[in-house]
Amino acid sequence: MEAHMKFAFRPPAWMQSLMMQYVPFADAASPELPLGRMLRLAMFQLSIGLTMALLVGTLNRVMIVELAVPAAWVAIAVALPLVFAPLRALIGYRSDTHPSALGLRRIPYMWMGSLLMFGGLAIMPFALMNLSEPREGFVLVGRIGAVLAFLLVGAGIQITQTAGLALATDVAPADKRPRVVALLYAMLLVGLILGSGLLSLLLANFSPLRLIQAVQGCATIVVFINLISLWKQEARSAKRGAREPDGFSQNWRAFIEVPHMKRFLWTVGLGSAAFSMQDIVLEPYGGQILGLGVGSTSGLTALSAGGALLAFVLSTRMLRHIDAVRLAAMGALLGLPAFACVIFSAPLGSALMFQTGAALIGFGGGLFSVGMLLTAMEMAESKHAGMVLGAWGAVQATASGIAMALGGVARDVVGGLATQGWLGEVLVSDVTGYNFVFQTEMVMMFVVLIALGPLVSRKPALASRSRGLGLAELPG
Repeated sequence: MEAHMKFAFRPPAWMQSLMMQYVPFADAASPELPLGRMLRLAMFQLSIGLTMALLVGTLNRVMIVELAVPAAWVAIAVALPLVFAPLRALIGYRSDTHPSALGLRRIPYMWMGSLLMFGGLAIMPFALMNLSEPREGFVLVGRIGAVLAFLLVGAGIQITQTAGLALATDVAPADKRPRVVALLYAMLLVGLILGSGLLSLLLANFSPLRLIQAVQGCATIVVFINLISLWKQEARSAKRGAREPDGFSQNWRAFIEVPHMKRFLWTVGLGSAAFSMQDIVLEPYGGQILGLGVGSTSGLTALSAGGALLAFVLSTRMLRHIDAVRLAAMGALLGLPAFACVIFSAPLGSALMFQTGAALIGFGGGLFSVGMLLTAMEMAESKHAGMVLGAWGAVQATASGIAMALGGVARDVVGGLATQGWLGEVLVSDVTGYNFVFQTEMVMMFVVLIALGPLVSRKPALASRSRGLGLAELPG
């Protein structure tokens, strides 16, 4: 830490004043964590945002429409990266107590996760090509390769993000920690937007060769960004001994016994599922039903992430007038007109209505996430930042992954029954399977509002109002 302080650039007073006024999150900087080092640390979220934009915003549409892979296969494949999500609490605990010979806790896990992401992205395009046009005798090889690629990427994302968020809470002073982690959340959304826009341009004229170049280019960018982000971020400490026996179980029992915690985690899971079920089928819906190109549908991720970023910014002012649970309920309510816009865009043939719905989905999901996050902060405090961050991320990511997989399977099953005439002549259309998914999400929004009721009856969130948007415990 002293080395960072010794060589840190100190701008003149007038420049510091301008930075505090106009540079986002400049107020989160401190002598212990200068602005330059803080922004560099947040860059690992850029790589994760880019990878998520590739998986959810581009590959799902390319695999379903251009490569003619069944939506059920695609949904399961894209959900595979979330197989490791339930282990995030364990990953966080192990990084809390890592007995490193070098005196490092978080960096070894972050670098391991970065290498896993690189490996998965490097082999992914070739596995997808084999999956879409399998050579005789290599069908099983293509499927195993695709599963391995998505599993490697998923493990890398979960390990890197859990350890990275815990590292941010380690190096930031307690009074600046909420704003530092808020910066990390904003950087993830920026990565989604930039990644979506970049992929949109690269794949505007789609070809298998361009797909290979885009995915492997992402693999190289991920390692490069994370190497810059991790360089000299964690100070070495004394080597620690072995972990306490049964330490994880004891800490988990104490965490889960916090009042209202079980109901709260169930509500987070329901809300995350309600806003995630369409992730796999939204871009294919735009391509197959509305006739939009790969570039246009890839840009939907930027619209959705932009809506979430706007919700993130506006929620600071909104929390001065309403508590965090009501903010989450407002997000769930906005999900209803959002999905209605998507549904009615098909009969009206309106790409603008479809894009408006996608932006509203992101905005409503952003409000829900922020509200639930602030509620979590008031319900529990933990000495082990990694475990708390991991538990929240585990619930959110697991629910999202299951919902995405079910969304793709439901689209295939219901769509197949409809086109074969089993549901009546009126519903013989390709749009029926998609609309079933969107309408299911609208029903789930009502369930989320019911689940939020008892949490609203708790005492008002005065703490969150007083400190604004204090994202001290960020979800995955």
